[in-house]
Amino acid sequence: MTFPYLGETKDLNETARRDASSGAFISLPSGVTHYELCDHPRAEPAEAVRDIVLIHGFSVPYFIFDPSFEFLTQAGFRVLRYDLFGRGWSDRPRVKYDIHLFVKQLADLLDALQMDKVNLVGLSMGGAISVAFVDRYPERVEKHVLIDPAGARAIKLPLVLKAAKLPLIGELALGLFGSEGLVKGIASDLFDPALVAEFQSRYRIQMQFKGFKRAILSTMRNGMLEPFYETYRRVGRLGKQTLLIFGQNDTTVPFEHSRDILAAIPHAEFHAIENCGHIPHYEKPEIVNPILKRFLEANAGN
Repeated sequence: MTFPYLGETKDLNETARRDASSGAFISLPSGVTHYELCDHPRAEPAEAVRDIVLIHGFSVPYFIFDPSFEFLTQAGFRVLRYDLFGRGWSDRPRVKYDIHLFVKQLADLLDALQMDKVNLVGLSMGGAISVAFVDRYPERVEKHVLIDPAGARAIKLPLVLKAAKLPLIGELALGLFGSEGLVKGIASDLFDPALVAEFQSRYRIQMQFKGFKRAILSTMRNGMLEPFYETYRRVGRLGKQTLLIFGQNDTTVPFEHSRDILAAIPHAEFHAIENCGHIPHYEKPEIVNPILKRFLEANAGN
């Protein structure tokens, strides 16, 4: 019997996906993935790596990369962003939402789009996904960007999400009372309160489709908010060019976690962003975008 999650009233099907404001859809082995790929005319030689993949975090879909996507596209990169399974307009398959699922989704998507070698940008939980992808497929990644990455330590969860990890109690807590808790929780990602209302409004769209809360529960129960420190250390030993950006006022993944990432990847270029929460590229694009551009352009293809 399917648990009745309140608020999830619609099936995510082809008809529903016509309402998506951007992007395209592709059928992968584990389900349909919503993505957007913008191929700007390239200014660099063909052999230079100009492909960038943006990987979002725990629950906010790919709109979280709006400022970065537009800027990097205009800078001459081919930029890909996509919704992780269970989020946005991507399928909510009945599987374990663990690191293997998310790494496979990314690998399958790159294969389908014939993108052989890329630069990865991982935000929050997307940082853990990106580092696991580099660990599994080091030959497919040129440069690596981490923005307030999760996985250095376990993430401290609010009470409603702690309860959600428990069998049955989790279904009841998230299914009956969790909608507003999730919406209010994402407000803490932002330092600037003026950005909260629109952010929450766009976040709610995905919550109407069946399978969203089931996917969130499975993600928490299958280790995605637990430490990936040893994976960071292994990737650090590869010596790949790495950029670490962290909001100094992050309360979701506390700023002190940046020290653990730097211990694992000591050669990483590090930028702390003042007066900024968990998503500095979204709150402070005027600061973060030039940092991204300079890092990604330097010695491209070498």
